[in-house]
Amino acid sequence: MWLYLAVFVGLYYLLRWHRERQVVSHLRDKCVFITGCDSGFGNLLARQLDERGLHVLAACLTEKGAEQLRRKTSDRLETVILDVTKTESVAAAAQWVKERVGDRGLWGLVNNAGIALPIAPNEWLTKQDFVNILDVNLLGLIDVTLSLLPLVRKARGRVVNVSSVVGRVSLFGGGYCISKYGVEAFSDSLRRELSYFGVKVAMIEPGYFKTAVTSKERFLKSFLEIWDRASPEVKQIYGEKFVVSYKMSAEQSEQNCTQDLSLVTNCIEHALTACHPRTRYSAGWDAKLFYLPMSYMPTFLVDAIIYWSSPRPAKAL
Repeated sequence: MWLYLAVFVGLYYLLRWHRERQVVSHLRDKCVFITGCDSGFGNLLARQLDERGLHVLAACLTEKGAEQLRRKTSDRLETVILDVTKTESVAAAAQWVKERVGDRGLWGLVNNAGIALPIAPNEWLTKQDFVNILDVNLLGLIDVTLSLLPLVRKARGRVVNVSSVVGRVSLFGGGYCISKYGVEAFSDSLRRELSYFGVKVAMIEPGYFKTAVTSKERFLKSFLEIWDRASPEVKQIYGEKFVVSYKMSAEQSEQNCTQDLSLVTNCIEHALTACHPRTRYSAGWDAKLFYLPMSYMPTFLVDAIIYWSSPRPAKAL
């Protein structure tokens, strides 16, 4: 019996490997629009796809980021300034894309732009702290997608949304986890709706990677600013020791971050170029071996793992 099972599993993975190696034709004729190309995943992906021969339309938040990207790529790559939190900026970028893709439509849309800070216990934060993150990571992503959907549908192309492992398991307070849960929900509904038109939607769920978003310096600066504005009652309940432990946890997390960003960009490239892309891609060994299995564990067990590995407030029971 075990032999038959091993043969069945082996054949399954062989067939899957064969399907995933098939690449769509005429890649040099296809246009891909990527948000958040100033740095990190978006910047590397834009250069990677440009080397592959695709026509890359890269959206950057700043002119400095756009200029630096153009210096590292071919003349095929074009840049546009985009603030995903401003509807007028999104509309202008969508018109800019439409003028460049013409009747062939947009083959790929990669929603990569995102921010993570502030990260802190929810009680320390204000509504605006949550709004700032949701505006970029979720509402901005939705606005860009809705604006470009007609072009993607015309090409029967791909939508790739960069989510996170914390879109499966909420590990800390603040708007980041909430926004990624929202990206997962939006992507699921979008995938089912667009399947009728031959459009494929994929989610990328990276673990912890070392990017500007996860910079220890930026995190600590943001965290201490929030602590400084906290009420005297909150400071008494949590205590200075909690702050020190939280800072040490952040430093430890950065040391454990994966530095090879290509593990993520390779997943995105596969989602854009494979004939049979996956629905979800887990990037990084921490995502595959720890956070993904954790998302399937019973809630009480996940709570226990997070509880015992997190800093404890001074007035905890």
